[in-house]
Amino acid sequence: MDNGIGLNTPRGSGTNGYIQSNKFFVKPKTNRVTDSTKPFEADQGSAGLTTRKPNKEILEHDRKRQIELKLVILEDKLAEQGYTESEIADKLAHQVDH
Repeated sequence: MDNGIGLNTPRGSGTNGYIQSNKFFVKPKTNRVTDSTKPFEADQGSAGLTTRKPNKEILEHDRKRQIELKLVILEDKLAEQGYTESEIADKLAHQVDH
């Protein structure tokens, strides 16, 4: 037994008495505030990140996707109303132009 850890004697325990240290034990941090740490209020809101402007290509792609979605919805409505394929194509082409 070393420092109060382990068995007094390994006899009868089915082990050889070898003690391993726990390599994955994380010691708890102390909550002491020192002069080197910033006060909590000084770090609010920023989270250490700067705001980035959105990528213009991504915004343009998203805008085109929204237009394409509206055209698909219009195409489905026109098909349900019984328009022919050529009439649907004409109406969709007219919507794309405007």
